[in-house]
This record gives sequence, structure tokens and C-alpha cells, in this order.
Amino acid sequence: MAVRSTYGAAVWRQELGGTLSLAGPIAATQIAYVSIGVVEALMLGRLGAGELAAGGLGMTLYTIPFLFGLGVVSAVAPIASQARGAREPRMVRRSVRQGLWVATLIGAICVLVLGEAEAIFLLLGQSEANAARAADYTDWARWAMIPGLWLIGLRSFVAVMDRARLALYVMIAGVGFTVVGNYGLMYGNWGLPALGVEGAGIVFAVTNLLMCLALLAFSVAERRLRRFAILTRFWRPDWDLFREVIRIGAPIGGMMLLEHLLFATAIFMMGILGTEFLAAHMVAIRCASLAFMVPLGVAQAATIRVGIAVGRRDPEAVRLAGWVALAIGAGFMSCSALLFALAPLTLTGLFLDLADPANAEPVRIAVGLLLVAAGFQLVDGTQTIAAGILRGMKDTRIPMIIAAFGYWAIGFPTSWLLGFVAGLEGIGVWLGLAVGLATVALLLTYRFANGRRLLPAPAAA
Repeated sequence: MAVRSTYGAAVWRQELGGTLSLAGPIAATQIAYVSIGVVEALMLGRLGAGELAAGGLGMTLYTIPFLFGLGVVSAVAPIASQARGAREPRMVRRSVRQGLWVATLIGAICVLVLGEAEAIFLLLGQSEANAARAADYTDWARWAMIPGLWLIGLRSFVAVMDRARLALYVMIAGVGFTVVGNYGLMYGNWGLPALGVEGAGIVFAVTNLLMCLALLAFSVAERRLRRFAILTRFWRPDWDLFREVIRIGAPIGGMMLLEHLLFATAIFMMGILGTEFLAAHMVAIRCASLAFMVPLGVAQAATIRVGIAVGRRDPEAVRLAGWVALAIGAGFMSCSALLFALAPLTLTGLFLDLADPANAEPVRIAVGLLLVAAGFQLVDGTQTIAAGILRGMKDTRIPMIIAAFGYWAIGFPTSWLLGFVAGLEGIGVWLGLAVGLATVALLLTYRFANGRRLLPAPAAA
């Protein structure tokens, strides 16, 4: 569909610069955050494919409820950005506070549920050995839930107020702490016990707590942010906005959960195929997740840019912000797809020792999976950016329904049929993921392109 705009090339360039200046630190923050998991996987991989697989299972289970909470708390971004566009600073403050309330409630529930990790793994068909080792990780990692969700609310706040670099600094420090902590507790250096997978879970929980405290300190002390006094009278209820955060955020969380459950199901399918497939999947998914952080950052920037335009009641600016974000995402994901296609063996070697004969089979499988991952990079980036654009307009319920259809009516059956019925094994599972992502990408982009009723009425002259 052709994009019609009364804006000239200069305004398009200005929007491109504005989106990139916001998306850059947000994407870098996302990369730093996921790098914590990547570093953890790299270090676990040196202990062996079994430890890597167990850590991957544990993190996958942790991430399922965390992503739902992340989505709900992410409602802070569209509410606060629209308030900023409408020049309502009090609403910015209220949305942040209630986002933290919601984070605390959801986090506490998740901590209780994850206390039954081993039973959940067994219910999902994992072996007793893998279930026990993965539970050793999750039993500690679950304590990262509340500070981790607080971190999401605070990151939304600083990004809306053009202080996204503060979150980036915190995340970089978190990566460093992860390396040092895992070197001590995972491998048993500096006189510490060698706890392996369990040590990784402890370090993950402590890292999230420290990052949360650091960003909270920035949020109450930094010159531009402290005027919002987000902790003043923190315990004062604001039930209308509390419900608004949940109303907007629950479908966001639902959509994220639906996508992650699809990928989590793929992990469990790989577990059924065998430990070699599971280890290979963890290599490929870590690479894909790292590349995905850039379009995810662009999506979050799009939510803010679109939200501010909605608050100003400027429908042309809404469209402009959306199309620019989609173009940026397409450009980056084309580059990452090319990298996956040209250097799959090099990327696999970052996680598994290529010279070790015991790794020959997982290396072979991982190379094939990365070739498939190259194919769905574009649709994966497109679907998340289109969803971010719609969130900026507080359009979250229909996108969740679209996600349910694309991921579970299309993606999951295709993965199962290709992987187990057609006999394509791991390659078939990943091809099914690509089909599901493509379906969601097309439908969400169509909704944005044709959603005139979602646009705000122009402000009076």
C-alpha cells in the first residue's frame, strides 16, 4: 500500500533521525540485556552440552511468565508517551507508579509458581535428569522476577523521557557482573564452590536485583527525571490507572506469551528429539534472539514516537513514525539474515567447541537451523515492529488475537507436521516457526496500513 503523507523529504529524514536516536540506545540496551543470557549460555557450553541444555530449559521456563509480566508492565510506555505528547506530566508519574505496582503483583505470583519447576519439566516430557538440573537453575533464577519486572517499568520511564542511555549503562554493568559472577560460582574460582547450572541461576537473580536498584537510583536522582518523584507517596493507590495498565498491558503480555510459548514448545519438541537437537536449538535461538534485539528496540522506539504523536493528535505523524520504524527494521534484519546464511559454522563455534568430537552432531544440526533462521529474520522483525506501532495507539487486543491465530493455528501445527510427520526433525520445527511469524507479520502490517479508525482526530488549529 502506498504511503500518503503531506510531509516532504526533510520531515522524513527528521523522523528517521529521531527514531534512530531513540531506538539506538534502546536496542543497545536490549542487546546488553539478552547478552546476559548469551554470556550465561557461552559459559555453560564450556561445561558440556548437558549443562547448556539444562540451563536453556531453566531459562525458558522462567521466561514464559516473565514475558507476560513484561508485556503488562510495558503498558507504561504508551500511556506515558501519550501523556508526554499531551503535556500531562502528572499522568506520566502516575503511569510509572502503577506499572511498578503491577510488576510487584505479577512478580510475586510468578515466584510462587516457579517453585514447582521440576514437576513442570517432568509434566512437559523432559527426562528426570534434565528436569532436575534445569530446576536447580530455576529455583534460584525465579527470585529475579520482581526486580526484573521493575526494571522493565523503569526502562519504559527513562526511554519516554529521552534518557534511555541510563538503562544502557546499567545493562552493560549487568553483563560485566554476569561474567565475573559466573566465573566464580559456575566454575568454582576464587575459593567459591563450583555450582555449575545452580551457580548460573544465583548470579542471574543477583544481577537483576543490582540492575533494578541502579536504574531506580538514576530515576529518582537524575536532573530531568527526579521532578517526577516516582517514589513519593508510592503506597497511595490509584486504582483507575492500575486497571488501565492491566487493560492495555494484558493483551501485550498475552501476545508476547503466545510467541514465546511457540518458541518454548519448539524447545520441548527439540528435547523430545534428543539432547543433541536441544543443544543445537539453544545455539541457534541465542543467535536469533541477539539479532532480534535491534528490531525489538526499534519497536519500543516506535511505540514511544507513535504514542507522542497520538498525544499531540497528529495522525500524519503517527503514520510517518510507523513506516519509518518498519523501514529501519527491514534494513537491519536483512543484514542479520545475510550473516546467518554466510557464517553459520562460525556462529556455532562461539557456543560449542568445534574440535570436540562429542559436539559433532549438535554442531551439524545448529548449522542447519541457523540457515533456516536466516530466512525468518525479516518477518520476525516486521511482526514485532508492527506490534510496537499499534501499541503506541493503545491497540493491543486485536493484535493479540492475530498472534494467537498466526502462532498457534498456523505456526505450531506446521512445526509439528514438518518436524515429526514429514520427518524433517529440527529443520521442520524451525520452518514451522517461520511460517507462523510470517503470518503475524503480514496481518499486523495490514492492520496498521489500513487502520484509519485507529488514528487520532487532528488537533484543532
